[in-house]
Amino acid sequence: MLSLCVLFRTVAGVTPDISAHFRALAIRQLDQFAATQGLRRLMLYLTMGVGDTTPSLSCVAAWPSGAMVLPPAPEDADVQLPEQGRRWLPLRHGGLLLGALLVETEQLPWSAELAARLQAAAECLAQARALDLQILHLQRELEGMERQRQRQQEQLAVLAHQMRNPVAALRTFGQLLLRRMDGDDARRGLVEGLLEEGEQLNRYVDALDTLPAATQLLEQLGEGQALLLPPLPARAEEQPLAERLLPLIQRAAANCEAQGRPWHGPGDLADLPPWCGDVDAVCEVLANLLENAFRYSPPGSAVGLVCQATDDVLQLAVWDGGKPIATAEQERIFARGMRGSSSSGREGSGLGLALGRDLARQLGGDLRWCSLPELAELNPSGDLPDQGNAFLLQLPFVGCKLPGTGQAAQARPPDS
Repeated sequence: MLSLCVLFRTVAGVTPDISAHFRALAIRQLDQFAATQGLRRLMLYLTMGVGDTTPSLSCVAAWPSGAMVLPPAPEDADVQLPEQGRRWLPLRHGGLLLGALLVETEQLPWSAELAARLQAAAECLAQARALDLQILHLQRELEGMERQRQRQQEQLAVLAHQMRNPVAALRTFGQLLLRRMDGDDARRGLVEGLLEEGEQLNRYVDALDTLPAATQLLEQLGEGQALLLPPLPARAEEQPLAERLLPLIQRAAANCEAQGRPWHGPGDLADLPPWCGDVDAVCEVLANLLENAFRYSPPGSAVGLVCQATDDVLQLAVWDGGKPIATAEQERIFARGMRGSSSSGREGSGLGLALGRDLARQLGGDLRWCSLPELAELNPSGDLPDQGNAFLLQLPFVGCKLPGTGQAAQARPPDS
C-alpha cells in the first residue's frame, strides 16, 4: 500500500485516453464488492498527464455507483486528509504506476480474504489498463498510417496528372515522325517501338490513377490475378503470343545494344506453335525475367530468350551470363519478399519471381530456375555462356482453347 504523497512522486505521465471497454471492466470489478461488509467506498483513479504536464490522478469509476465522482486527487482535499480507514492500492505494470484504487472501510484491519480480493482487483485493473493503452497506441498508429496513405494517394494522383502531358507529347512527336518516314525506311521499326513503349508508359499512368487502397493491394498480391505490369486494354479477340512477344524482344535487343551486351533472341517467331491463353500474363512474366537479367547480371554479359515446344508444353526461358545463383537460394528466391545474395545493394522488392510463379501456375504451368546445361537441351544453337542462370516458364498446350475455334487443344504429336 502507498500513501498518496508517495504515489504522486513516483507516477509517470501517460496518455489520458480511456476506452469504453476498460471503463466497463472497471465498473464490473468494483461492483463485485457490493455485498462486502464494512466496505464504505471504492474509487478508481488513473494517471492523467501528457508530455511535460504534471501527472495527476483522475477518478474514472466508483462504487457505489451513485457515489459522487470526485475531482482529480490533487484538487480533492478530502482524499488527501489522513483517514484511518482509507488506503491506496497502486496499479503497477512493470516499473510504471498507471493509477491507484482508493479503498475506504469502516474499520481496520482488513480480513485476509478482503485484502486478497482487493489486491487481485488492483492487479486485474493494472493489466487491463496496460493493454488498453497498448491498443489505443496501436489505433493512433493505424490512424497515422491511414493519413499517410491518403497523402501518398493524393501525391500519386498529382504525379499521374503531371505525367500525362509529356507522355502525350512524346506520342504526338512519334506519330509525326512516323508519318514523315518512307515506308521502307529501316528506322521505322525504332519509331514504332518508341510508340509501343509510349503506350505502355500511358498504361502505367492509368494504373497510378486507379491504384488500389493498401488493403485491396494486399488482397490482390495474395490471391488475385496480380499482374507484374499494368494490364493491357481489352481486345475483342485473342492476340497470338508471337505477336505479343515481338515488342518485348525488340525492347530487350535495344537494351542490349545500348548496354553493350550480346543479345541472343529466339529464332523466327512464325515457327512458334500457336499457344492459346492469357498472352498478356505470359508477357508480364517474361518482361520481369528480362528486367531481372539486365539488373542482376554483370555489365557486358549476354542475355537471351529461348522459345521451344515439346510434346505438349511450350517452354520459354530467359537466361543471362551472370554468376549462378547458389543452390540453397534457387528455390528460396521464389518466396515473397526474398532476394538472392547477389542482389544485395541493388533495387528490387523481392516480389517479381513470386508473382511470376503465381501467374504461371494460374495458367496451368510453372516457373523455375534451371542450369544452363539443362537449358542447352532446349537451345542447341550453342550460344550459351559457360555459366549463368536461366528461368524456365513452362505452359501446357492441353486444355487451352485454340483461337477462333472454341475447341480445346490436344497434346501435340512429337513430329508436328
